[in-house]
Amino acid sequence: MSVCIANCAPAYVRSLSPYQPGKPVSELARETGIPESEIVKLASNENPFGMSPKAKAAAVAALEDAARYPDGNAFALKAALARKYGVDMSQLVIGNGSNDVLEIATQAFLSPGASAVFAQYSFAVYPLATIARGARCIQVPARNYGHDLDAMLSAIDQTARIVFIANPNNPTGTFLPGNEIEAFIARVPQDVLVVLDEAYTEFLPVEARYGSIAWVARFPNLLVSRTLCKAYGLAGLRLGYGVAHPEVADLMNRVRQPFNASTVAQAAAVAALEDQDFVEAVAENNRRGMAQLTAAFAELGLEWIPSFGNFVTVRVGDAARVDQSLLAQGVIVRPIASYSMPEWLRVSIGLPEENARFIAALRQALA
Repeated sequence: MSVCIANCAPAYVRSLSPYQPGKPVSELARETGIPESEIVKLASNENPFGMSPKAKAAAVAALEDAARYPDGNAFALKAALARKYGVDMSQLVIGNGSNDVLEIATQAFLSPGASAVFAQYSFAVYPLATIARGARCIQVPARNYGHDLDAMLSAIDQTARIVFIANPNNPTGTFLPGNEIEAFIARVPQDVLVVLDEAYTEFLPVEARYGSIAWVARFPNLLVSRTLCKAYGLAGLRLGYGVAHPEVADLMNRVRQPFNASTVAQAAAVAALEDQDFVEAVAENNRRGMAQLTAAFAELGLEWIPSFGNFVTVRVGDAARVDQSLLAQGVIVRPIASYSMPEWLRVSIGLPEENARFIAALRQALA
């Protein structure tokens, strides 16, 4: 009897379901016949401004060297990050997006028999990356759709090697004050890595910001993960980074894929980090757009979760039906039934006219 080679893969790999990204504009255009130029995508927390003009110019210039392998150590990018945050280059890990940084952390610290702790309603990559290493997931019930730090601390057992915290959280947008996270890290056993996922930190109001990168000097078991795919607009180029104790970063760099950040992505990232005016304009558009959407939700009598990211999660009842109506009108948002939230949709903040298009389509879908 022949044996299917797929059955020879580890059971924990065969148990996985692939990550489901937001529907591409091109796919909806093929399905509906709606021209791509008339479709609004508010599904993947992308930057509606695109990338900084400075980053785009640097990316175009870097194409001249596209036939050569990128700098595998990302020297120029690490130097720019080291200057920006006052850390040593030995503390940095570069990733193909922050997803890659999270994956690298699980490669370095998880194995069969180990476990990772994370909150209910937190980023889907945490369980995917954990299970892919043969490790066990410890999911802690949420509190108000966010992290219950006391419960998460209690859930840490002798097998735990990683605790994931997303702040702001995706897909719910909830936020924990910095002093609460700092106190939590101080109580976590030192043989457990705390992965602080701050993919949306640039969207925080000034009064809510805190200096997590400076904590790394005091907490050798802390990894701060960030991305340039959101506020900096490099989602299509994929660029993320982690800041950690040098020994943690060294372990992660041992298992990191060679050349995991392209020449174009590295060049664009260096330029993007220097364009703070662009990031501030993006954050201001986000504040205005959040007010635009939540005012409409209030008018429509809809419940939403107060969000600190560049998206907002809203309860619409039969979310699958509403989503299909939105798609038929050329508007893409993100159903989150896979997060056990079948009545909710996650909506990215777009340009004012994109937000208005979504609101009009939502009114029709609800009617």
